[in-house]
Amino acid sequence: MISAVGIVVQAAALFAVTNIDDILLLALFFARGAGAAHTARNVTAGQYLGFAGILAVAGAAAFGATFLPDHAIPYLGLLPLALGVKAAVQAWRHRNDGDDDARDPGTGAPGILEVAAVTFANGGDNIGVYVPVFATAGVTGTASYALVFLLLTGVWVAAGRYFATRPLIARALSRWGHVLLPAVLIGLGVLILADGRLLGGWTPGSAAGHRAPRLGTRLGG
Repeated sequence: MISAVGIVVQAAALFAVTNIDDILLLALFFARGAGAAHTARNVTAGQYLGFAGILAVAGAAAFGATFLPDHAIPYLGLLPLALGVKAAVQAWRHRNDGDDDARDPGTGAPGILEVAAVTFANGGDNIGVYVPVFATAGVTGTASYALVFLLLTGVWVAAGRYFATRPLIARALSRWGHVLLPAVLIGLGVLILADGRLLGGWTPGSAAGHRAPRLGTRLGG
């Protein structure tokens, strides 16, 4: 039987390797909402809401209830793809705005549901990894995994905010964030669609047996 410490270590390692790219997304969201009211609240709530959805679906599937069919997972890529296109259109409309223009504090913060949708879509392929782990861990073990995951979600949010507020990174994101965010979201959506075999034929049940490459691995993370 795995000790409690062993479960915590395994859960922490599993969370880290399956969510490393979320730090980049969180940093971009924090950079986008820099100086706007409710940015920290919205990003934090959205990240927790999205990840709670991932845990709920994975936990339900592990114990026999399938609310999200395997063949539906690739279509999650449409969420960040649509949000990326929307962000690109907004960036294009404001392409001639001066660098010193003041940002409206009421419009800069990303929405809670927007962050949640990106988080859920980006972690959709994690469901196939978490299901067999939860199924073998049992109810108590799964609860332990979920607790560690939720605690580390807060650490991930703090890390994203930290990187977004470092002077060098903050300046780069302030200058290029309006380009990077839509590019990353669109790229993420395309990767989910392509890695999910949507373009080449998705086979139900493959999520549990194959870990699709994530954005983090493509970026060398």
